[in-house]
Amino acid sequence: MFAYILGFLLIWFLCWWMRDKLKIEKLSDKYVFITGCDTGFGNLAAKVLDIGGFRVLAGCLTEEGAQDLKKETSGRLKTIPLDITKSDSIENATDQIKVEVGNSGLWGLINNAGISGILCPIDWLRIEHFRKPIEVNLLGPIEVTLKLLPLIKKARGRIVNVSSVLGRLALSGGGYFPSKFGMEAFNDSLRRDMKSFGIKVSCIEPGIFETKLTDCSLQRHEKKALWDNLPPDVKKQYGKDYLIQSDTRQQKLVKKLSSTDLSQVVWCMEHALTAKYPRTRYSAGIDAKLLWIPMTYLPTFAADYLLTKDTVIDPNAE
Repeated sequence: MFAYILGFLLIWFLCWWMRDKLKIEKLSDKYVFITGCDTGFGNLAAKVLDIGGFRVLAGCLTEEGAQDLKKETSGRLKTIPLDITKSDSIENATDQIKVEVGNSGLWGLINNAGISGILCPIDWLRIEHFRKPIEVNLLGPIEVTLKLLPLIKKARGRIVNVSSVLGRLALSGGGYFPSKFGMEAFNDSLRRDMKSFGIKVSCIEPGIFETKLTDCSLQRHEKKALWDNLPPDVKKQYGKDYLIQSDTRQQKLVKKLSSTDLSQVVWCMEHALTAKYPRTRYSAGIDAKLLWIPMTYLPTFAADYLLTKDTVIDPNAE
């Protein structure tokens, strides 16, 4: 009996593997718009997809980022100014994309732009510390998607939303985690709503990678500024050594788990755009596959214990 089950699973895996390898054709006449191309995943994705033959439209926040990208790509790639938090910027970008794609429509949209915001205990924060990451990581991508959906429908194309494994598991306070949980929900509803129109929607959930989002020095500076302005009673509750110990813990975690190989995430983006049958979800990074995602299936009390057992709060604080 065991041999039959093993044989069935082997055949199923081989069929899935072969199906997963099937590719679409004629990439050279397909347009792809990527947000957040100044640095990180978006920057590398623009270069890789350009080499692969796509007509890449790269959304860049800064002129410097746009010029640097142009120097490293072919003449096919076009940069488009985009501040994802401003509706008029999104409107202008949409108009430029319409001109570029013409009657072809837009084959792919990669919602990649994102920021981490400050990550620290919730009672240190003000509402603006939640608002900014949610505007960039959730509301901006939603507005971009709504504006470009008619063009994507015309091409019966693809939408790729870059979320995070931390859209399943919140590690601390701050706007980053609510924004990524929201992106997961938006992705699911969008995928189901667009299925009837032939549009395939995929979600990428990266683990920890070395980008500006995981720059501990930036986090340290922002957390120090917040700590210095906390009321004395809140500081006393956490203990005078909390900030240093918390920073050390965060730095060790990032150093231990982060990967420098951004191509793992870009491979997911490329597969979602070029596979005949793209996956609905992609996890990128060993930590995502072996740590964070498995942890989401644990009982809540077990996950809470693992995530808080090293919390460094002075037990004698009043």
